[in-house]
Amino acid sequence: MNQVSSVPQARRETLRGVLPQVAELLQKRRANEIDDVVIDDLVLLHWLEWVGGSLQLTTTGKNICRQLFE
Repeated sequence: MNQVSSVPQARRETLRGVLPQVAELLQKRRANEIDDVVIDDLVLLHWLEWVGGSLQLTTTGKNICRQLFE
């Protein structure tokens, strides 16, 4: 089933641009520095997920970050 995201295309492009910074903050355990709206949108896009009370990149999120550095 193909799901349509409620996040507008322009917002998705913005989030794609900040995703590497988000990944770096998560790696440094500084998730508190990520804006709540950004977290909510990234979770909605399935680029981030909550696991045991911690945020982590999903496989999709990791792949997007990897594509940005190719």
